[in-house]
Amino acid sequence: MPGRKPEGDGGTPDRRAYLDWLRGIGVLIMIEAHTLDSWTRLADRDRPSYQWAIVLGGFGAPIFLFLAGMALVLGANARRRRGMSDLEASQRAARRAWQVFGLAFLFRLQSLIISGGGMRAFLKVDILNVMGLSMLLAAWLWRIGRTTPVRVVLLVAVTVLATMLTPPIRVTSWLDWLPDAIEAYLRPSPGRTTFTVFPWAGFVFGGAVTAIWIDRDGAGESVSNAVLLAAGLVMAACAYAASFLPPIYAVTSYWTSSPTFFFVRLGIISTLVPLAYWWSGTAVGRSGRSPIRQMGLESLFVYWIHVEMVYGVLSLPLHRSLTFGQAWAAMAALSLLLYGLVQLKQRTRWGRAGEKSTKFALDRANPASNRPQSG
Repeated sequence: MPGRKPEGDGGTPDRRAYLDWLRGIGVLIMIEAHTLDSWTRLADRDRPSYQWAIVLGGFGAPIFLFLAGMALVLGANARRRRGMSDLEASQRAARRAWQVFGLAFLFRLQSLIISGGGMRAFLKVDILNVMGLSMLLAAWLWRIGRTTPVRVVLLVAVTVLATMLTPPIRVTSWLDWLPDAIEAYLRPSPGRTTFTVFPWAGFVFGGAVTAIWIDRDGAGESVSNAVLLAAGLVMAACAYAASFLPPIYAVTSYWTSSPTFFFVRLGIISTLVPLAYWWSGTAVGRSGRSPIRQMGLESLFVYWIHVEMVYGVLSLPLHRSLTFGQAWAAMAALSLLLYGLVQLKQRTRWGRAGEKSTKFALDRANPASNRPQSG
């Protein structure tokens, strides 16, 4: 919320704390998805409760991608307001995108060293790969758009294209000539990819459009979020209704490549932004030391350390060995452990230095302004 200063932030201008809240929810969903997927025994995976839990877990990655798109646009707008040109602001955004893309390979190198897997595992396409490339394209579109209406049109267009082209790209033979490591960025390849640009990049572009709406000059953020809530509900409802119509593709799968399921998720995530906004206005939401918000602030750190803990050699005895109930208990225990590590990190010199640099950046982005930097 504009002008809000959470407790414990030392009076520095606050970033949009409600996006940290939403990112923290995404962290918990991510832990749930990975823990249940890796540790639940095969005998319990046919249970409806497990399958619905996996559906819930499927919202973690879209939330992170969506918020990455929001952060990119909010950051670019903040830089432009403090005097940077569109070119300079987009170059900063592109630099961050390349950093994320580079982190993807650093993350895979860590996994390779700890758990092995060879070059095939190193070149595996995961969420950071797709996020970095999508942010790079979003930064370029933001720059060439020049005006808000044109930027919205461009970003909406690539959002639609990213999902509508997914089914044909999954089955076309035109991409067969590509090297497997490159093809894995476009469509699933066994053992080579967890995420693909089609349709996952659409969540980044959808988040960028949402940020343009939220961050309009002269717009009240409360009203903008109210409209966003209504738009998200309409999108999700229309997409769900469309899923009952005859498919327009010869081959598609609702849960993996269907445009209708994509827009159901995009609509739901859009509604989570205003819900987080209003929640952050409560007494609990205003607390700067909220565990969920702290997990959101350290989402990359939590992602970085927990994947190997869940899927790697460190937890090998637990892989596919727990009942569904035991896996939930293990997920809760792991979440508490990760929160403890977050607290430990924030109390170290590294954590304090990162916090100070973040606050310094926010001060520079918001001098005497009630327009906070991105979440």
